[in-house]
Amino acid sequence: MKEIKGICRLLVFLIMAVTLSGCLSVGPDYEQPEIETPDAWGQAIMSDFQAGTNSSMQNWWTVFNDEVLNEMITMSSTNNPDLMIAAERIVEAAALRGIAKSLWFPQITGNGSATRIQVSENIFAQLPDGQNKATQYSIGGSMIWELDLWGRVRRSVESSDASMQATVEDYRDTMVMLYAEIAYQYMQVRALQARVILARESIDLQKDTLKLTGDRNTAGLAPDLDVYQAKMNLAQTQATIPPLMIGLARAVHRLGVLSGQEPSALSGMLRGDAVDIPDVPSEIMIGLPADLLRQRPDVRAAERRLASQHALIGAEKAKLYPTFILPGSLNLQAYDASELGGDSLGYTFGPAFRWNLFNGGRIRNKIKAEESRTKQASINYERVVLNALEDVENAMVAIQEERKHIVSLDEAVVASRKSVELVKDLYKAGLTDFQNVLSTERSYMFQQDRLAEAEGAVAGYAVQLYKALGGGWAPEESSE
Repeated sequence: MKEIKGICRLLVFLIMAVTLSGCLSVGPDYEQPEIETPDAWGQAIMSDFQAGTNSSMQNWWTVFNDEVLNEMITMSSTNNPDLMIAAERIVEAAALRGIAKSLWFPQITGNGSATRIQVSENIFAQLPDGQNKATQYSIGGSMIWELDLWGRVRRSVESSDASMQATVEDYRDTMVMLYAEIAYQYMQVRALQARVILARESIDLQKDTLKLTGDRNTAGLAPDLDVYQAKMNLAQTQATIPPLMIGLARAVHRLGVLSGQEPSALSGMLRGDAVDIPDVPSEIMIGLPADLLRQRPDVRAAERRLASQHALIGAEKAKLYPTFILPGSLNLQAYDASELGGDSLGYTFGPAFRWNLFNGGRIRNKIKAEESRTKQASINYERVVLNALEDVENAMVAIQEERKHIVSLDEAVVASRKSVELVKDLYKAGLTDFQNVLSTERSYMFQQDRLAEAEGAVAGYAVQLYKALGGGWAPEESSE
C-alpha cells in the first residue's frame, strides 16, 4: 500500500511539473524591433522609376527578354555549388533544431553486461575455495528527464527555430546574389562582344585609310609621314582588342563556373558575331523603402539572427534557478543468466534537483554576454537595413545618370561618324592635312567604344538595382 501511495505522489508531481514547464519561461520575450525607413525614395531620382509593387520581382531577369540569359539562370538554379551548400546548411540547421527539441523528452538508454568477478583472497581469506569467483549478468536501462520549469529548453528551441529560419533566408540571399551575378556577367559579355565588333569595324575603316594614304603616297600626293601615321593608328586600334578578349574570356569562364560547369562550357552558347546588349526597361517598377524589410533576404536573416540571439538570454537566465530532473533505472541482475527473471528486478526512481548556488558570477556574466551579443545583433540589423537603402539609391542614381551619359555619347558618335566622312573628302581634295583624318578617326572609335561600354554599364546597374531590391524570390509564396 505504501509503495502504491509513493507511486501516486510521484505521478502527481510529474503531472504538475509537466504542466508548469509549459507555462514558465524566464527572460525577455522577443518583439521584432521597429526600424524607421523613409516614406518614399528621393524625388530627384524617381523620374525613371515607378513606385508600386513589381510583379516581376521574382523573375526580374525576364524583363531583358533574352532567352540565353534565362537559360543560364535556370541551369545555375540546379547546378551552382554555392546554392547547394546553402541548401545543405538548412538541413544542418533543421537537425540542430531537432537536437534542441529532443531535450523536451526523457533521455532513455539501455545497458547490459556480463561481468566476471574475482575478489581478493588476501582480504577475503575466510571464503571457502571456489567461492571468490562469480559471473554477474545485468540487463536493463536508465532514464533522465529534465523538467523545463524555467523555460531553458524552450528558449533553446526558440533560438534554434530562429537560427534555422535565418539559414532559409541565407539560401534566398544566395539565390539573389547568384542570379544577379550571372546577369551582370552576361551584360559584361555582351558589352565586351559589342566593343570587339566595333573595334574590328574601326580596324577595317583604318585599313581603308591606310590604303588611301599609300595610294596618294605612290602618286606623290602624300608624304611618307602620312603612311606611317596611318600604320600607327591602325596598330593602336588593333592593340585594343586583346585586353577586351581577356575580359570577355574571364566573363564567359565566370558564367560557366556560376552555372556549375567547367569554365568554357558556355562558350558556344555565348558566341555570336552580331550581338546586342539587352535593353533596360524605360521605367523600372520599385516598391517603397519599407518593402526592403520584407523582400531583402539579408535583412530578414539579420532579424531572425537577432531573434535567435535574444532567446539565448532566457536560456542562460534559467540556469540561475534549480534544475529539476526525474532520474530512474530498471535492471535485471543475477549471477546466473537463467535466473534473470522477476526476482532479479531492481529499480530506482524519484525526483531530484541541482542548483548552482555559487559559481563566482559565471552565470550572471554569461547573461551579460548574451545581452551584449543581442545588442550587437540589433545594431547589425539596423546596419543591414541602412546598407540596403543605400544599395537601392546608389543603383537608381547610377541608372539615371548613365542614361544621360548614353544620350550624350550617342550624339557624339553621330557627329564623329559624319566628321570622318567629311574629313576624308577634304583630305582627298587636298584641303586638309592627314592629322585631321587621324584625330577624327580616333575620336570616332573612342566615342563608339564608350557608347557600347555605357550601354553595358546601364544594363549592369539595372541588374544591381534588382539585386538591391532583393529580387529573385517571392515572399508571398515562401514565407513561413
